[in-house]
Amino acid sequence: MKVCGIEIKGSEAIIAVATLDGQALSHVALATKKIALDDDDEAANVKVFAAQVASFVRENSIDRIAIKKRSKKGEFAGGPTTFKIEGVFQLLENCEVTLLSPQTINAQVKKHNFELPGTLNKYQHEAYKAACSALLKK
Repeated sequence: MKVCGIEIKGSEAIIAVATLDGQALSHVALATKKIALDDDDEAANVKVFAAQVASFVRENSIDRIAIKKRSKKGEFAGGPTTFKIEGVFQLLENCEVTLLSPQTINAQVKKHNFELPGTLNKYQHEAYKAACSALLKK
Protein backbone atom coordinates (compact mmCIF):
# COMPACT_ATOMS: atom_id res chain seq x y z
CA MET A 1 0.00 0.00 0.00
CA LYS A 2 1.27 3.44 -0.95
CA VAL A 3 0.40 6.25 1.43
CA CYS A 4 0.96 9.87 0.53
CA GLY A 5 1.67 12.08 3.53
CA ILE A 6 0.82 15.73 3.17
CA GLU A 7 1.70 18.79 5.18
CA ILE A 8 -0.13 21.91 4.06
CA LYS A 9 1.83 25.13 4.51
CA GLY A 10 0.64 28.42 3.10
CA SER A 11 -0.53 27.71 -0.42
CA GLU A 12 1.46 24.49 -0.89
CA ALA A 13 0.79 20.82 -0.28
CA ILE A 14 4.14 19.27 0.67
CA ILE A 15 4.22 15.61 -0.37
CA ALA A 16 6.08 12.49 0.76
CA VAL A 17 5.09 8.94 -0.17
CA ALA A 18 5.83 5.89 1.96
CA THR A 19 5.18 2.16 1.64
CA LEU A 20 5.21 -0.63 4.21
CA ASP A 21 6.84 -3.91 3.24
CA GLY A 22 6.29 -6.34 6.11
CA GLN A 23 7.53 -4.19 9.00
CA ALA A 24 9.94 -2.08 6.94
CA LEU A 25 8.93 1.45 6.02
CA SER A 26 10.39 2.91 2.88
CA HIS A 27 10.29 6.29 1.18
CA VAL A 28 9.15 6.36 -2.44
CA ALA A 29 11.22 9.09 -4.09
CA LEU A 30 9.11 10.98 -6.61
CA ALA A 31 9.83 13.98 -8.82
CA THR A 32 6.83 15.84 -7.38
CA LYS A 33 7.62 17.09 -3.89
CA LYS A 34 4.98 19.80 -3.60
CA ILE A 35 1.95 21.10 -5.42
CA ALA A 36 1.12 24.79 -5.11
CA LEU A 37 -2.23 26.56 -5.37
CA ASP A 38 -1.75 29.96 -6.98
CA ASP A 39 -4.21 32.76 -6.13
CA ASP A 40 -7.05 30.72 -4.63
CA ASP A 41 -9.56 33.54 -5.26
CA GLU A 42 -9.70 32.45 -8.91
CA ALA A 43 -11.88 29.38 -9.50
CA ALA A 44 -9.78 28.43 -12.54
CA ASN A 45 -6.65 28.18 -10.36
CA VAL A 46 -8.44 25.94 -7.86
CA LYS A 47 -9.59 23.69 -10.73
CA VAL A 48 -6.05 23.49 -12.11
CA PHE A 49 -4.77 22.59 -8.63
CA ALA A 50 -7.47 19.90 -8.28
CA ALA A 51 -6.51 18.45 -11.69
CA GLN A 52 -2.81 18.38 -10.71
CA VAL A 53 -3.63 16.61 -7.44
CA ALA A 54 -5.89 14.05 -9.17
CA SER A 55 -3.29 13.25 -11.85
CA PHE A 56 -0.53 12.96 -9.20
CA VAL A 57 -2.60 10.44 -7.22
CA ARG A 58 -3.53 8.48 -10.36
CA GLU A 59 -0.03 8.43 -11.92
CA ASN A 60 1.63 7.31 -8.69
CA SER A 61 -1.03 4.73 -7.70
CA ILE A 62 -1.63 6.31 -4.29
CA ASP A 63 -3.96 4.19 -2.11
CA ARG A 64 -4.35 6.54 0.84
CA ILE A 65 -3.62 10.12 1.76
CA ALA A 66 -2.73 11.22 5.28
CA ILE A 67 -2.93 14.95 5.93
CA LYS A 68 -1.33 16.54 8.96
CA LYS A 69 -4.20 18.41 10.61
CA ARG A 70 -3.94 22.12 11.23
CA SER A 71 -5.59 23.98 14.06
CA LYS A 72 -8.87 25.72 13.16
CA LYS A 73 -8.44 28.45 15.73
CA GLY A 74 -5.82 29.94 18.00
CA GLU A 75 -2.30 31.16 17.52
CA PHE A 76 -1.23 28.42 15.09
CA ALA A 77 -4.47 28.23 13.08
CA GLY A 78 -4.21 27.34 9.41
CA GLY A 79 -5.10 30.03 6.90
CA PRO A 80 -8.18 29.83 4.66
CA THR A 81 -6.12 28.66 1.67
CA THR A 82 -4.85 25.63 3.62
CA PHE A 83 -8.41 24.47 4.27
CA LYS A 84 -9.28 24.93 0.60
CA ILE A 85 -6.31 22.71 -0.32
CA GLU A 86 -7.44 20.14 2.25
CA GLY A 87 -10.93 20.13 0.73
CA VAL A 88 -9.53 19.41 -2.74
CA PHE A 89 -7.76 16.33 -1.37
CA GLN A 90 -10.87 15.18 0.51
CA LEU A 91 -12.93 15.33 -2.69
CA LEU A 92 -10.65 12.88 -4.52
CA GLU A 93 -12.37 9.75 -5.72
CA ASN A 94 -10.89 6.24 -5.38
CA CYS A 95 -8.55 7.41 -2.61
CA GLU A 96 -9.08 7.29 1.15
CA VAL A 97 -8.16 10.53 2.91
CA THR A 98 -7.35 10.67 6.63
CA LEU A 99 -6.61 13.67 8.81
CA LEU A 100 -4.04 13.01 11.52
CA SER A 101 -3.46 15.32 14.45
CA PRO A 102 0.13 16.39 15.20
CA GLN A 103 -0.22 14.59 18.57
CA THR A 104 -1.12 11.30 16.84
CA ILE A 105 1.80 11.64 14.44
CA ASN A 106 4.24 12.40 17.27
CA ALA A 107 2.94 9.43 19.28
CA GLN A 108 3.45 7.08 16.29
CA VAL A 109 6.97 8.46 15.69
CA LYS A 110 7.81 7.87 19.35
CA LYS A 111 6.22 4.40 19.46
CA HIS A 112 7.74 3.04 16.23
CA ASN A 113 10.87 5.20 16.13
CA PHE A 114 11.00 5.31 12.33
CA GLU A 115 13.96 6.98 10.71
CA LEU A 116 13.82 9.81 8.21
CA PRO A 117 15.56 8.63 5.01
CA GLY A 118 18.25 10.73 3.39
CA THR A 119 16.23 10.77 0.16
CA LEU A 120 13.84 13.27 1.78
CA ASN A 121 14.28 17.01 1.72
CA LYS A 122 14.11 18.60 5.17
CA TYR A 123 10.81 20.33 4.35
CA GLN A 124 9.24 16.91 3.60
CA HIS A 125 9.88 15.43 7.06
CA GLU A 126 6.44 16.21 8.53
CA ALA A 127 4.67 14.87 5.43
CA TYR A 128 6.71 11.65 5.62
CA LYS A 129 5.92 11.26 9.32
CA ALA A 130 2.20 11.62 8.48
CA ALA A 131 2.48 8.91 5.77
CA CYS A 132 4.33 6.51 8.10
CA SER A 133 1.89 7.17 10.94
CA ALA A 134 -1.04 6.29 8.67
CA LEU A 135 0.70 3.08 7.57
CA LEU A 136 1.52 1.96 11.11
CA LYS A 137 -1.67 3.08 12.87
CA LYS A 138 -3.97 0.12 13.29
